[in-house]
Amino acid sequence: MQSLNPFTYSRHKIHGDSRTWTETNCYVDVLVELLHGLGYEPIAALPFTLGIDFEGDQWTFFKFPQEDLLELYGIEIQEFNPWRSLIGHVDKQLSMGRPVLVEMDSFFLPDTAGTAYKNVHEKSTIAINAIDIERRTMGYFHGQSYYQLEGEDFAELFQLNGPVHNRILPPYIEYIKRRNLQRPLQADHLVAVSEKILRQHLAKIPQTNPFTAFREIFADDFEWLLSQDLATFHQYSFATLRQYGACFELVETYLQWLQQQGRMNLDGAITAFSTISTTAKTFQFQLARAMARKRALDFAPIDVMAKSWHEGMTLLNEAYN
Repeated sequence: MQSLNPFTYSRHKIHGDSRTWTETNCYVDVLVELLHGLGYEPIAALPFTLGIDFEGDQWTFFKFPQEDLLELYGIEIQEFNPWRSLIGHVDKQLSMGRPVLVEMDSFFLPDTAGTAYKNVHEKSTIAINAIDIERRTMGYFHGQSYYQLEGEDFAELFQLNGPVHNRILPPYIEYIKRRNLQRPLQADHLVAVSEKILRQHLAKIPQTNPFTAFREIFADDFEWLLSQDLATFHQYSFATLRQYGACFELVETYLQWLQQQGRMNLDGAITAFSTISTTAKTFQFQLARAMARKRALDFAPIDVMAKSWHEGMTLLNEAYN
């Protein structure tokens, strides 16, 4: 990967200002920008978003399947066995041209200023692209863009100030191994491979409408939420409304991209999944207000999203099967 400047880096349009959901989840966001930084089009790898389901107490934490990344970009994500210092592993892998994915403490990530930075200890996946141990600087992808960390934050993140307590377990680490270093696939070939993967994921969509199951559980959840505080609302929303809302906006983005490549007309499906995304956003605000005021909430938006899911999936299956 070429050297990147965090001050001039242009993030991918998935993280543009016009998005309904400015963030998806930490793993997808960081891989979108990492692929973008490597010169690939991450949208081509989004068919997996169709398979999101309601898992009983949360919606699927959706992630790029490794087999899709390998087929589209020749990229393999390998789990790393941390047997020595984290900083030593990162330095070695980067010297071999391999970006490193690692769960880090957002308390020391300056790009989270206003939320977690110097405020809350919570893990988040970053992709480290550059490191200078002597100067204590690090270039990394996180969330919506590319950033640089330095000085005391660098020392704290890698726990360089004193001994590490033996109860602190090593973080989960992965590295990016490029099996195919040739230029990215040409447009027509990229679309053809992506559509092949789309058909594979269409075969894996939930057999029953996930919004029907969600509505049943949500009725009980809502009664409980009325007694909870704002922090619980954010946790609940991240696991449910925000998770599927952001995911179906990615479905919308993917189908728009296919249509722009001169494929078949997908307007109906695009509208259906856009409806889910925007309705989820509105419903999230309505839930927050209902909790704050301890008032009833109309569940009709879930029925709207259920209908849109059925319509969108039906149209896609008719188009690609």
